[in-house]
Amino acid sequence: MGDSHIFLSRRRFLQAGAALGGAMLLPGLMQSAWAGGSDKPEQTTVRVGFIPLTDCAPLVIAALKGFDKKYGITLVPTKEASWAAVRDKLVSGELDAAHILYGLLYGLELGLAGKPQAMANLMTLNQNGQGITLSADLLEKGVTHVESLKTLVGQSEPGTYTFAHTFPTGTHAMWLYYWLASGGINPFTDIRTVVVPPPQMVMNMRIGNMVGFCVGEPWNARAINDRIGFTAATSQSIWPDHPEKILGTRSAWVEQNPNTARALVCAVMEAARWIDASPENRRETARILSRRAWLNTKEQYLTGRMLGEYENGAGQRWQDAHAIRFFNEGQVNYPWLSDGMWFLTQFRRWGLLKSAPDYTAIASRINRIDVWKEAATALGDISIPSSSLRTSTLMDGTRWTGESPEQYATGFSLQRTGV
Repeated sequence: MGDSHIFLSRRRFLQAGAALGGAMLLPGLMQSAWAGGSDKPEQTTVRVGFIPLTDCAPLVIAALKGFDKKYGITLVPTKEASWAAVRDKLVSGELDAAHILYGLLYGLELGLAGKPQAMANLMTLNQNGQGITLSADLLEKGVTHVESLKTLVGQSEPGTYTFAHTFPTGTHAMWLYYWLASGGINPFTDIRTVVVPPPQMVMNMRIGNMVGFCVGEPWNARAINDRIGFTAATSQSIWPDHPEKILGTRSAWVEQNPNTARALVCAVMEAARWIDASPENRRETARILSRRAWLNTKEQYLTGRMLGEYENGAGQRWQDAHAIRFFNEGQVNYPWLSDGMWFLTQFRRWGLLKSAPDYTAIASRINRIDVWKEAATALGDISIPSSSLRTSTLMDGTRWTGESPEQYATGFSLQRTGV
């Protein structure tokens, strides 16, 4: 059956649903409609890996609230110990898809994070919600922001101070590098960096293995609670409404299971919409995630920052205008090409890419806007952006539009060259 026939049958189905006054969205009806004909998922059980972080929430809620069954699939969330484990199991096929770092997926495609693999980004799972934690010892030395950290680092031998992130090409590495560089600290020569899995960050800081780390929640909030660190910066203070985790898979899996891929995006996007629908839903999500099967931590470490209620552990409290969000009328989830291209510019800036890549071609290949559009159309009432580029202004005043990416990448005063 050709693509045009499949599209036509889907369109007729949507039109029929509209004629029923929205009844197509009732639980069970969508499932039964998708279970037959050309839209039937090729694979009914989908194993999706996740790391115990607040931003795995849409996958957990999709499975527990039955959004997966609505689209004819059973989502099986699988807790993993590290991003390297997620990478290995995704590549081997042990996992069908995963809650994954944006930069990890791109690193895989380019051979920077392992053997080159053709990868696919189905949707963005969340924006914002990560943080940079510095140790209480640094606070006692008068370090409260990147400028005072620069002074301290400048008074010491290069590499004296160790900082941790979660994966070499991952989002946390890029936020950490960007933040340090904004204060004139070279993350490759002035300090030392190590890789630590998210759930092990607090323990490693407690025993003195590093003086700072960048990670997702709830581990920044946990460091404050345990009185071993404070939040020096949120990731959204570096880039308001930045892309964070994505729903990643292998390109070959999407080609072999196009209906399953679409059903998976539908289920996860509905879950994201449910989470963002009310403060009560966010509180319930925090309660669920705190359980042993998921993050295995105290609910109190999750709820505040899920609601945008921040304290930094050094006397400041605020309601964050760019706290973690999962849906925003589907605009969070759209796989913007400019988001993927930004990570390529940072790989280039820091010498991970030795020559200019074809930014647009790579992002267009990985970010499966086609799958997302089909899912958004099936869900209804989600506006599809007219452009695949969006404009952002970062903490140092640089404006990112997705245009002239090589000029942007090589325009930073502090970058890594000659590697």
